Amino acid sequence: MRFCERVAELERDRVPFALALVVSRRAPVSSHVGDRAVVFADGRMEGFVGGSCSRDIVRRHGVEALRTGTPRLLHISPVTPSLSRGDAKHDPASADAPGAEHIFVPMSCASEGAADVYLEPHLPSRRLIVAGFTPVAEALARVGSALDYEVLRVVDDREVAEFAGSDERVLTLGALAPFVRALSATERSRTAAVVASLGHYDEAALGALLDVELGFVGLVASRKRAARVFGVLEQEGRSAAVLSRVHNPVGLDIGARAAGDVAISILAEIVAAPLPVSAPATPQEVVATSPATGVDVICGMDVEIDGARHRFELDGRTYYFCCAGCRATFAADPQAALAASGNA
Repeated sequence: MRFCERVAELERDRVPFALALVVSRRAPVSSHVGDRAVVFADGRMEGFVGGSCSRDIVRRHGVEALRTGTPRLLHISPVTPSLSRGDAKHDPASADAPGAEHIFVPMSCASEGAADVYLEPHLPSRRLIVAGFTPVAEALARVGSALDYEVLRVVDDREVAEFAGSDERVLTLGALAPFVRALSATERSRTAAVVASLGHYDEAALGALLDVELGFVGLVASRKRAARVFGVLEQEGRSAAVLSRVHNPVGLDIGARAAGDVAISILAEIVAAPLPVSAPATPQEVVATSPATGVDVICGMDVEIDGARHRFELDGRTYYFCCAGCRATFAADPQAALAASGNA
C-alpha cells in the first residue's frame, strides 16, 4: 500500500499517529529529504526516516508528540559546543517553523551526520454528540459540521424517521449509553456532547452521557429546569461530582436568542474549554507515560531499557547503549568513558 493511502486509511479509521518527515539532512546519513514514516502511540513505526539511532529518537518523540498534541521539529546532530553532552534544547518560538516545538538532540553516532525531522500528530477529529430534535439541536449540528466536527445526532425512536434520506449520522436514545462506553479513552477525551431536547428526554440523554467522562457535556436548559433534571439523576445514583461536569446554562453569554445564535454560543464555549488531546489508554491509544530509559554514557542518547540490544555489565550495574559502536567504545575502556561522561 502506498504511503499516502496508508495515512488516509489511518485517518478514516480514527487511529492516532504522528507523521514523521525528513526535511533536511547533512551527509553522511542514511535518510534523504522526503523520507517519511508514521509513528503509532505504542511506539510502532511504519516507513523510514533514518538508521537505528535516528529511528529510536523519532519513535520516542513521535509518541510524545501524540501525547501533547503539539508538532515538533527534531534537530538531530552531533554534539556541538553550545550543547553539552546529553542535553536537549527546547525552543518553541523558532521562526522557521512557527507553532512547532524545536528540540535539539545531540547524537554522536559513528556517521556524524545530521538530520531535521518534522513530527506532526494526527489525532481523530473532534466529535460532537447532539441529543434532541429541536431547532437548537438542528442549528448546533449544522454549525458543528461546518467546523469539521464529526456530528452524531441522538433522538428517540419516534424521531428517527424524520432523518430518512438525510446524510446525518443518527443514533437512537437507547443506543447512546453503549456507544459512549465503547469509545476509547482518547475518543472520549475528544468528544463534546450537548443535550438540547428541551425537556423531552434530558434525564435519559444526560444519564447515558455521564456513564463515562467525556471532554465536554452541556445541557440546554434554564437553571430551574436543570435543577430538576439533576435532582432526578441524583435520585438515580449520580454523585454531585459527576453532575458538576455538566455545563449549564451551556453557551457563552453573547445575548443569543435565535437558535443559530444559541448554537454559536455553545460551540464558542466548547472551543473556549478545549478538549483534552490525550488520556491514559490502551496500547493502540495515546499513552500518558514514557517507557523507562537509560542514558548512553558515550553519546548521551536516551535508550529504552526494555528490549535494549546493546548492554554492558560492570560491577553489578547494567549500562545501555544506542548502538554497537557506543558499546564497543565503552567496553574498550569503561573507566575512561565513565570519567568523560561525569559518571566515574
